[in-house]
Amino acid sequence: MCFPGGVIRSTLTAEPFTTARLDVVPLRVDHAAEMAVVLGDPALHTFIGGAPGTPEALRARYERLVAGSPDPSVSWCNWVLRVRDAGRPAGTVQATVTGRDHAEIAWVVGTPWQGRGLACEAAAGLVGRLRAQGVRTIVAHIHPDHHASAAVAGSAGLSVTAERQDGEVRWRLITAP
Repeated sequence: MCFPGGVIRSTLTAEPFTTARLDVVPLRVDHAAEMAVVLGDPALHTFIGGAPGTPEALRARYERLVAGSPDPSVSWCNWVLRVRDAGRPAGTVQATVTGRDHAEIAWVVGTPWQGRGLACEAAAGLVGRLRAQGVRTIVAHIHPDHHASAAVAGSAGLSVTAERQDGEVRWRLITAP
């Protein structure tokens, strides 16, 4: 959809999807309290910066995210990963979609859930969903020392590039039209 001035509106929304072990549900403001627990380990912030957020701080952040981007050419798509067998949240995935065909993605899995392949599963599911929606370029930015996250990107089909942004390595997947 085009807006005046030729701006291409991004129309992708965070719809639920599933993987083998995960229900990936759109982020809601009321996820803040349980996600504060999932994301509460300071070690999670080693590579992404910042510090664990309080439930109140996450609630305010989630209110902004759920409201969406003020730029009509950008969609903020955010999901919570729920481990189906446990019925509990384990992390998040997100995609910032620009126009109709470019997305920057990220993932975070809480410390107790790491080492089980959930990030790989979630990232691959997200990439598949984006590709099915016509997104042609998918990018992730990963700290050069975050080997686990680099493995997730590779397993989701992204390839490392020589490009850097803010000290992070750019990983990219470009699909055929």
